[in-house]
Amino acid sequence: MHKLKNPVSIKDLQNDIVEEFSMFDDWMQRYEYMIELGRSLPLIDDQYKTDENLIKGCQSKVWVHAELKDDKVVFTADSDAIITKGIIAILIRVFSDQHPKDIIEADMGFIDEIGLKEHLSPTRANGLVSMIKQLKMYAIAYQTQLS
Repeated sequence: MHKLKNPVSIKDLQNDIVEEFSMFDDWMQRYEYMIELGRSLPLIDDQYKTDENLIKGCQSKVWVHAELKDDKVVFTADSDAIITKGIIAILIRVFSDQHPKDIIEADMGFIDEIGLKEHLSPTRANGLVSMIKQLKMYAIAYQTQLS
């Protein structure tokens, strides 16, 4: 059976985000936009708000749950901090509903392109790295199941 290629690639989603961020003149507007994105986050079910689903290395609490559906990883998440919620929302928008292999191989250069790391406090920037690492770890786990 021939599998259809994912209609929207990770690269396309990243380009969309870079474009959206470039519409704002300053970082206050970008933070507000991130807070908006956080509000649209596919929220994790309360039953998954467990210690195992907490991302280590984040100052705030960030829970992430991953499921494999039709060979694609579907993520849900939540955070107790609004900016952090916006950050995980960006990552989930890029990675959710993608094939594990594509997630593993994804270049994360768009983070620098939108200037996210440099506008976060060092602890939040470390948290961002931890979030990316965790999402990719889920993808690696599912990739091994598929191969």
